[in-house]
Amino acid sequence: MSESASHPRRAANERYSVTLVPPAVEAIAELTESTGLSKADVINRAVQIYAYLDAQARGGADLMLRQPDGTPERLHIV
Repeated sequence: MSESASHPRRAANERYSVTLVPPAVEAIAELTESTGLSKADVINRAVQIYAYLDAQARGGADLMLRQPDGTPERLHIV
């Protein structure tokens, strides 16, 4: 079966070079410290979580968090 132009084959791994804003740098540092994960693992997980949340929101789902006191909080990703 041949590859179509709309579904090109993707490499198993891809390397990206990005410039991160200071809040993202701080968040990565905090997450690597608190989780023990590498920077690459933190960034990979963040991208996958964002893709999942974006797909859910585009599908009409409400993104909610429940605070420890039981209060729901709606997430707005801008």
